[in-house]
Amino acid sequence: MKQIADAPSQPVPESAAAERQALRRAAVARREALAGTERQALERRIETHLNGLCADLSPRVLAFCWPWRGEPDLRAWVARWLAQGAGRRAALPAVVDRHRALVFRRWQPGMTMAVDRYGIPYPADGEALHPDLVLVPLNAFDAQGYRLGYGGGYFDRTLASLETVAVGVGFELGRVPSVRPQPHDRPMNWLVTEAGVFRASRP
Repeated sequence: MKQIADAPSQPVPESAAAERQALRRAAVARREALAGTERQALERRIETHLNGLCADLSPRVLAFCWPWRGEPDLRAWVARWLAQGAGRRAALPAVVDRHRALVFRRWQPGMTMAVDRYGIPYPADGEALHPDLVLVPLNAFDAQGYRLGYGGGYFDRTLASLETVAVGVGFELGRVPSVRPQPHDRPMNWLVTEAGVFRASRP
């Protein structure tokens, strides 16, 4: 596992918002352009690295995200993780209000799902859980552990109020020199890509 240095503290210029949006769009476009066989191969390598990290961290409640816009599909891996240990529980995020933190609801393979305002499935009737570890999707991301989501700020608000371990999961094609982090951005504790597991330090 590789250590990631703390992000430098510096003012964010006014041009940062436009640059961040361009980085986000480019990363999503590259990810969506992956061929099916290539994507599957990269996902298998990510799963191998997640196996090692979860063996080290031993979470009992693991949250992940339903794949959207070409993100790594972790559903089968989470189902296997659940089956390999008694008492393990998994959760998916639910948007209860666009200005509030996410709620994590218990997920089990095959359960009935609802669809949120973005068209993303979530377990509407699932028990609310407090995850020990959250797998957070990465669009563009940098070596300091900062990431770009989709601009809604959901995970930043959630991680600011939740005592958990945040693991960013994505493809190396989203790695950039800097996402130009803003004061409200929350860095990941870890990054996992097909290239390996990288440890980040909170600034």
